[in-house]
Parts: sequence; C-alpha cells; structure tokens
Amino acid sequence: MTRIGVLAIASLLCCAASYAQDWQIDRAHSAAQFSVRHMMVSTVRGHFGKLTGTIRYDAANPAAASVQAEVDVASIDTREPKRDAHLKSADFFDAANHPTMTFKSAKVDPAGPGKLKVTGDLNIRGTTRQVVFDVDGLTSPIKDRGGLRMGAAAAAKINRKDFGITWNRVLEAGGVTVGDEVTIMLDLELVQRAPAGKS
Repeated sequence: MTRIGVLAIASLLCCAASYAQDWQIDRAHSAAQFSVRHMMVSTVRGHFGKLTGTIRYDAANPAAASVQAEVDVASIDTREPKRDAHLKSADFFDAANHPTMTFKSAKVDPAGPGKLKVTGDLNIRGTTRQVVFDVDGLTSPIKDRGGLRMGAAAAAKINRKDFGITWNRVLEAGGVTVGDEVTIMLDLELVQRAPAGKS
C-alpha cells in the first residue's frame, strides 16, 4: 500500500473516532424515578436525587454507544420520611452495605426512528441482573454557553425479588403490601462541556 493510501485510511479512522463523544449526565436536570404497586390498590412513586454517569455516543453509529451510570441509594425520596428510612434499611436496599446502584451497558440496538434498546448489567444490593431499557432519543444536540446538551428518556421493568429485595407483608384481606414488579423511568439531560477558554 502506498504512503498516500496509508495516510488516507488513518485519516478516515481518526475522523470516525472523533464522532464518538462522551456526554455527562447533568444531575440538576435529570431524574431516576420508579413506581411500584402498594397494597394492591395504588401506585407509589419515588426518585433518587443523586444520579451520575457517562454516555459515549455517535449519532452515525448508535449501536456503538455505551452507558455507565450510578445512583446514590441514600438519595431515595418517596415524600414520606418513615417509608424512605424503611427502604434504605436491610429489608429493602440495605443502603449501609450497598450504597450505590450501577448500570453498565453491554449492547445497544436501534429500535426504530429515534429509539434504542439498551441491554446491560444492573446491580442492586450487590446482585447483578441483565436488564433492557427502552430509550426514546437521543435528541439532536443544542448549544449553550457551557457546551452542548441533548436529552433522552428510558424505561425498564424489573422484578425486585431478582435482586434480593424480598420483604413483604400479607394483607388480612388477601394480597401483599408491596408489588414485585418495579417500573424504572429515567429522564436524562446530557452535557458535553466546552473546553476551558472556549464558549
């Protein structure tokens, strides 16, 4: 191969690599939420206030994307302090011994215009299971003074017992206090910071 050919291939590889960019989850504008049935008659919703992570993404090659995220379990908020304390206890998340939940993607599959299926390892309470998130987005980037921003929404359903969260109480009228199926919902705003000294 000629020297010109080698340089041309190297240039193409360099350009291709440059499209894959790292985006940070903006905690102030993102939310990790969940819902679960309560006493067979209603749905309790809550969120975790501390969500961080990085998404590596190339709009021209979505299947090459990767995701790593972490949630601070102690930041749980269901608008009821006594319930939050119970959820942090060993009956549920055991936050003292397992202070974080993590997700690391294994593969990303396009699922239609603007949609992805992200399969990865979700770790809760020290137990890891494979989970599939249905993702809407990512949106086209917009620019602000701090850099570039884009957004996405993701959802998945898990069985809490698969992660060792088995506490429950049988009701006198039948049924149980807490449902097994938990819906996870993520609203993400991602930011790519401008280099220092640049707007």
